[in-house]
Amino acid sequence: MKAINKIVLGTLSLCSLLLTSCDGFLNQDTPQGILSEEQVNDPQYIDNICISAYAVFISAEDVNSSFSMWNFDVRSDDAYKGGISENDGDVFHQLEVSQGIMTTNWNINDMWVRLYNCLSRVNAAIAALDAMDDGYELKAQRLGEMKFLRAYGHFLLKRLYKNIPFVMNPKMKQDEYHALSNTQYTNDEGWQLIADDLEYAYKVLPVTQADKGRPTQASAAGLLAKVYLYKAYRQDDPATHQITEINKDDLAKVITYTEENIYTAGGYGLEDDFHNNFRPEPQYENGKESLWAMQYSTNDGTNLGNCNWSYGLMVPGIEGVTDGGCDFYKPSQNLVNAFRTNAEGLPFIDNFNDKDFDAKTDNADPRLWLTVGIAGFPYEFNPNLIMSRSKNWSRSNGLYGYHVTLKHNVDPQSGYLIRSALWFGTPMNRIVVRYADVMLMRAEALAQLGRDGEAIELVNQLRNRASRSIGMLAGYDTNYGAKIRIKPYTDNTNALAKVKMERRLELAMESERFFDLVRWGEAEQVINKYYVEEANDCRIYTTARFTANKNEYLPIPHEQIAASDNHYTQNIGGW
Repeated sequence: MKAINKIVLGTLSLCSLLLTSCDGFLNQDTPQGILSEEQVNDPQYIDNICISAYAVFISAEDVNSSFSMWNFDVRSDDAYKGGISENDGDVFHQLEVSQGIMTTNWNINDMWVRLYNCLSRVNAAIAALDAMDDGYELKAQRLGEMKFLRAYGHFLLKRLYKNIPFVMNPKMKQDEYHALSNTQYTNDEGWQLIADDLEYAYKVLPVTQADKGRPTQASAAGLLAKVYLYKAYRQDDPATHQITEINKDDLAKVITYTEENIYTAGGYGLEDDFHNNFRPEPQYENGKESLWAMQYSTNDGTNLGNCNWSYGLMVPGIEGVTDGGCDFYKPSQNLVNAFRTNAEGLPFIDNFNDKDFDAKTDNADPRLWLTVGIAGFPYEFNPNLIMSRSKNWSRSNGLYGYHVTLKHNVDPQSGYLIRSALWFGTPMNRIVVRYADVMLMRAEALAQLGRDGEAIELVNQLRNRASRSIGMLAGYDTNYGAKIRIKPYTDNTNALAKVKMERRLELAMESERFFDLVRWGEAEQVINKYYVEEANDCRIYTTARFTANKNEYLPIPHEQIAASDNHYTQNIGGW
């Protein structure tokens, strides 16, 4: 189904390759062999170890622990957990309502274990590369790739848990693992460790790569900008998760690493059509907006093992088509309302949720119909599958509403939806960093620094692109009554609020929203307001309550604290 030149990031047989890891608190892989001295300096073996480090970022994830973080974005105002009831994935229900979360919950520990397994594999590759002589011409580049992966793993962990142990020494012994602390570094110092790995990667990675799964200089720049943006919103008071400072030097770094020429040099930029970023057809994979993506396929000889199963729980249970779909991660009514536009084609930033979106009367941003499946409209643009307020489109019979996510699903009649036992998969890549995000990070930094005109110019580029992204929506106005209306801003007032709104609309259901709210220090205010407003649409929120200085981050798993010989400190919040 895919014939693209790229690294296959699926399950890889490691055979005699060295995986320097240890049992214990990280629950990591066990070594499966030792390389000889000759093999250590053989580029073929070294590259196999590096490929195994890439592979683990797919083979180690699970539908319940997706590295896309959708399972944890149910804490945001973008999405409901979904499924059949509150008890279907009850630990994620607890996250959704910010109540009853236990340090012993399996999902809290599972994500920790899976990501540290990834870091173990990456450090094994770094140790092997360090042992090679300097005659290997790709040594620095491969080290840059591995340090990029190490930064990515630590980045995901830090956004989830905040206070984490950093595994920066690739030759660490087992007793040294047990001596690690998760509070050795301040919050700011932790972000800097991640940035240091990416700074190295940025300096040594090439502008382009023949293998599409390998990061480039622009990949490193994009992730580095994101790290510095998180770092800028300082949270260094150990007694709270509140913002203590917005650091201008870090914002300046964001601007440095989002300079347009870094990306155009490698052929990156905005797709002509927003929807092209979320299509399974091979010709749309690794497009110019995809700075780095997880590479999936179904024809690589791994018996579907390299298929994208991480979104498998989101498929709706359409009778006679996808019987058995689990229908998780459903767009919230709040998110749908955010796409409403006024007569000038602009969003209602301050009062978008004053009324529920009515497709018969309300104007909306075209990205609504490219992000959310809505009753009365085609599912995945297939006119044979018109959505309705029925059990086909809500396994919970309306408890979680009737909307369905479109960015993660594919047309089940297209040949790109694969079923294996109880799960569904697709060959569709998952973009980790896309250029639109880079533009929005730059716009945010500019707005924070008072350069409002430049910030709004970037926002308008995205809004203008959205206005052109109507190819899949042909006939939506005459056939289904859609009132598509979007225009750019004509003034620079309230620039930061406009940037934040645009970030929500552009990146909706891409699992950025909750982390953005925490980064901005707005989680308590926004989420509790959302709970109150959504209680009428989704009764599960009637007793929900977000507690500041607790619910911003996951607790450190009990199992990890117990296995660390008490070197770990639990996050604040009375867990």
